[in-house]
Amino acid sequence: MRFWNRRKDEAEKPGDGVPSRALLWLILSFALLLLPQLDRLPIWLITVCIALAGWRWLAQQGRVRLPGRWLRTGIMLILVAVYLVRVQGSFTVDTAASFFVLTVGLKWLETRTPRDFYVLFYILVYLATVNFLFHQEIHWALVNVGAIAFLLIGLQVLNAPELPGGMKAGWRRLGVMLLKVLPVVVLLFVFFPRTAPLWSVPLVSGQARTGISDSMRPGDISSLAQSSERAFRVSFGGPMPEYRDRYWRGLILDTLDDGTWRQSGYEPYRAPGRVNVDGGVGELKPREYDVLMEPTDQRWAFALEGSVAVSDNVVKEPDDLFRFRRPADSPVRYRLARENAVGSSEETLTPGEARRFLQLPATGNPRARALADELKQSTNDIGVIRTLLGRFREQPYFYTLRPPRMPEDGIDSLLFDEKRGFCAHYAGATAFVLRSAGIPARIVVGYQGGESGAGDEYLIVRQYDAHAWVEAWVEGQGWVRIDPTAAIAPDRIESGLRDAVADEGSFLENNWASAQRYGDVAVIQWASLQLDRINYQWQRWVVGYQGQSQMDLMSRLPGGFGMRELGYLTAGIVGAGLLIAGLISALQMRRGGRQDGYQRVLGAWHQLCARAGVPVRNGETPAALASRLAVAEPALADSARLFARMVNSHYYSPRSDRGETDDLQRLRRLLATMKRQLRRTDRKTTRNVPAQASLRKAQ
Repeated sequence: MRFWNRRKDEAEKPGDGVPSRALLWLILSFALLLLPQLDRLPIWLITVCIALAGWRWLAQQGRVRLPGRWLRTGIMLILVAVYLVRVQGSFTVDTAASFFVLTVGLKWLETRTPRDFYVLFYILVYLATVNFLFHQEIHWALVNVGAIAFLLIGLQVLNAPELPGGMKAGWRRLGVMLLKVLPVVVLLFVFFPRTAPLWSVPLVSGQARTGISDSMRPGDISSLAQSSERAFRVSFGGPMPEYRDRYWRGLILDTLDDGTWRQSGYEPYRAPGRVNVDGGVGELKPREYDVLMEPTDQRWAFALEGSVAVSDNVVKEPDDLFRFRRPADSPVRYRLARENAVGSSEETLTPGEARRFLQLPATGNPRARALADELKQSTNDIGVIRTLLGRFREQPYFYTLRPPRMPEDGIDSLLFDEKRGFCAHYAGATAFVLRSAGIPARIVVGYQGGESGAGDEYLIVRQYDAHAWVEAWVEGQGWVRIDPTAAIAPDRIESGLRDAVADEGSFLENNWASAQRYGDVAVIQWASLQLDRINYQWQRWVVGYQGQSQMDLMSRLPGGFGMRELGYLTAGIVGAGLLIAGLISALQMRRGGRQDGYQRVLGAWHQLCARAGVPVRNGETPAALASRLAVAEPALADSARLFARMVNSHYYSPRSDRGETDDLQRLRRLLATMKRQLRRTDRKTTRNVPAQASLRKAQ
């Protein structure tokens, strides 16, 4: 029993050999590394990590005890079981990263010795790299760099906890080291051959991302309109299209089932391709445009009507849609070009396509069906479309972000009773009426609009620009865009959602932290756009600097660099760096290594002693050397002993930075005093030599 208690007490000793300051820097680094993952980690896991790190810190302060082996094992088994229950068998890269965070949290309970500190140090460095799987924005990169800096400071404190001025000196060393390695890192980043991976691991998880989905109920897009998150950014080779022409097509919904519009079938299977997040290479031609899209975990890409693919990471599919070869689980850039011709009047619908775009439930919304029959009997297809849009334009229909709840037969309620809705409401009602009138129709979901970025260099399309409109089949014209929102609220199509709902004040009313909500505050808008510009350039030229971008940049250099030349250049850079480092090391060894101010003063004192006939012995202390110097040169005795005491005080007593500077100045003054005293002694000795010779002759 005594043996068990002894082992338990030993296990509960708080942090043998780990200084508190070093541990604190380690905990601060862990906290920083958790910040980029707060949006995807479950609350319980974040709470557990904070509790475990806090437990370790309280144990360091002696307020609690660390758990013994059996208790640690029990805690680990319980937390792992909870994790397995929560993931419910869904094992992806996302869940694996979350499990890694849990293991890091558990590691705090067994960090007792410097060896454990080193292990956790390297684990946290790896955690910083894991963060880049999910966030590549520049501000998160800076957070990761800051966490690594904290780790390095903690490492210095661990190895020299009592070093005078250690904190300030540590940050200074980090800065000098950064300045030394930064040029080499930049050169290697630019010139090291960057090839696409041979395979790719999808990062898609079960978590939902903000954005459009493959189904639409009447209130879905109005909820999305309360988000100011970026959907994508667009750079144009020529002039930007007018606001009213910025219809970004994403997907087509053609089946109505229980009030929900869906795609009629699953998209065809495609084998996942390799990671290619940079499809924009070279200068943009006049009709080309680059899209830098945020992650959606979906395969659809957004494009203007009548576009063609220029980059090879998107594929054009039927119905004027574009798809990636794999889900967009990270920011991706692709390039498209606008064609002059949008469609062909010679196109025809097959019987199967006609049935697909005329599908309706067997019952429901009788008044809307009656309206369609009335319109169909009085005019042709074009007349039905014009009459329906005229109804929206002339009658008191309202465009609102606060639509009322629609009861059963919601289309009837919208068209004849409430007359208040959002784009999804009106698009769904329009498609229903057109199909009831025998006109093939489909709903297109995507975005409409986009605001100019800083300097009008690119467009920013946000989630509140999400939009739904209708395309109807007209014989001789093909698919024709019909947007009831343009008839009800022209401001939405001409200038954006903010202007369209300005009267009711509902723009981003639930998103008080968004900078876009305060569009009338010029300073906030300017700062927001400047930050977005920095992040955009970071995404394009740093995160998106892949093989194609590198080869495009190298092709502009004299000589036409290829992959082989890049390899030679990289080897040359590495070799030159090693050669320079070797020469510097050899020069330092030849000079006896770099010396600080104290070492230089001490070396000058040793030279003075040797000149006085008191050479320094191996292993001799400053005090012993001063005693021998005092015997040989009594005039230097007091100065020599004071000099030795100050040297010992510097190396063996902690002092402030300001005190160190003052002591160094005193040492230099003492050294100068001893030099003067030695010179006076030498002159007296020289004058006495002739007199002593004459005295000996007289005797």
